[in-house]
Amino acid sequence: MMPPEIQALAMNLWWSWDTDATALWREIDAFRWERSLHNPVALLRDVEPARWAELANDQDFLARLADIWQRFQAYLAAPTWCATALPDLAAGGVAYLCMEFGLHESLRIYAGGLGVLAGDHVRSASDLGVPLTGIGLLYRGGYFIQVVDDHRQLAAYPVADFDRMPLTQIKDDCGLPLELHVPLGDEGVRVRVWSLAVGRTRVLLLDTDFAENPPAHRAITATLYGGDHRTRMHQEIVLGIGGIRALRALGMHPAVVHLNEGHCAFAVLELAREVREREGTTWAASIARAREQVVFTTHTPVPAGHDRFTWPDMHETLGPWRDRLGLPRGSFMDLGRVRPTDLDEPMCMTVLALRGSTFANGVSALHGRVSREMWAGMWPTKPVDEVPIGHVTNGVHPIFWASAEARALYDAYIPGWRERAWDEELWAAGVAAIPDAALWELRRTLRGRLVAAVRERIGFDLDPDALTIGFARRFAPYKRGGLFFRDPERARAILAQGVQLVYAGKAHPADKAGQEIIHDVLSRASKADLRGRVAFLPDYSIETGRLITAGSDVWLNN
Repeated sequence: MMPPEIQALAMNLWWSWDTDATALWREIDAFRWERSLHNPVALLRDVEPARWAELANDQDFLARLADIWQRFQAYLAAPTWCATALPDLAAGGVAYLCMEFGLHESLRIYAGGLGVLAGDHVRSASDLGVPLTGIGLLYRGGYFIQVVDDHRQLAAYPVADFDRMPLTQIKDDCGLPLELHVPLGDEGVRVRVWSLAVGRTRVLLLDTDFAENPPAHRAITATLYGGDHRTRMHQEIVLGIGGIRALRALGMHPAVVHLNEGHCAFAVLELAREVREREGTTWAASIARAREQVVFTTHTPVPAGHDRFTWPDMHETLGPWRDRLGLPRGSFMDLGRVRPTDLDEPMCMTVLALRGSTFANGVSALHGRVSREMWAGMWPTKPVDEVPIGHVTNGVHPIFWASAEARALYDAYIPGWRERAWDEELWAAGVAAIPDAALWELRRTLRGRLVAAVRERIGFDLDPDALTIGFARRFAPYKRGGLFFRDPERARAILAQGVQLVYAGKAHPADKAGQEIIHDVLSRASKADLRGRVAFLPDYSIETGRLITAGSDVWLNN
């Protein structure tokens, strides 16, 4: 008989940053744990009754389960930083909209850094007690699985079974799936909502892939960043407008709406519609009121990375909704144009987000400066350094990313690091107390684990004692994944000094330039003079990211 506590633990991703809880899943069935991509819900579905009978008589297992369950309950009930430091925010809450959420490798609803950052925000909000509700899309096919054949990237899209994931479908008062209506063309699209628990926080995931929708609408949430530009536009309408409607259907009115990248910017239109219908204000006044609760983070440092939609696409998809609101034809387009009323300029989602938010930021000091330069045309009378785009440097949720061995070392020598991960003085004093031998042993252990994983996955022998450089990220051209090899002689000279390089990363299936960079890296790595010094781990994932960040001595960012 399966203990009821263990089912509840599986349905909340709190376990994913708890060392003992993660170890417990592996102990239940190590083979199925690995085979399920570390998905405890799938694991529990597949474990045989005989194994549960064994565990029911294992007093040590039951004691550890009871301890983990008690800590989980204490975590949920404990006083939080936010309740004390920001009581007004604690009362109002935050809605956090994002196209992707990198919460765990078993949930393939993320592609790269944007999603990983979103996952870290959700986990950190849970620890701090920030009442944050994430809003995203639930992709049946997820982001693609990368297969490498003859140095070329291939893409596969396995279909997810939501019943084998830690998801709860939200029901209406009649016990039926809650359905929203989102404007899209003349008819609109039906959207259902799922909930994913992440510690004290939760993520609402919107779904159009069900039988009551026509095939074209079911395809909206089929794959992340899949389809053509029209699919992307439909996804962003469902995310932005549908995200706000999902909150309202659940009785939620957060004080802050955070748009994480321009994909979410259609939320501004829905917020303005609410103001207009509630207060009878003009459209311009409604936008001004809506923007008071909106903040925006831009991530992309190159102009080509910002979504733009033409008048025919906008008119076809949102024109009927605009007309029902009684707005002039250019209303939506002009909000997304650097030069309003320029009929030749498409609507840019980043411009819409900038115009519809009260605060905007890049994700580093340098990126803030680049963004101010990039969008200075929106404020032609301001000097570039006064363009209203600041910066908040990207961070991570350190407990999730730290290895079990590193967590144990920090617990021993840096007490309080979990609660005060931002405290530089705490770290300085604690790290100084760690014996050199203990720190070096940790490095050797984690590097050895990476080397063993490379051998297991691709049959490639690296040196467990060599200086190891890690490079793992999306292979978008602007991330310059092939820069190390731009000077081949210099690259060979560096590697010849006992250095090795571990790569991982995907290029979007439509990004031919990014795929060529992967091909170039793989081709160079296979040459006789570099063989054994450069390895490429296929199908970059959160698991691979944890493995390489822990095992690398140097992290390379080009």
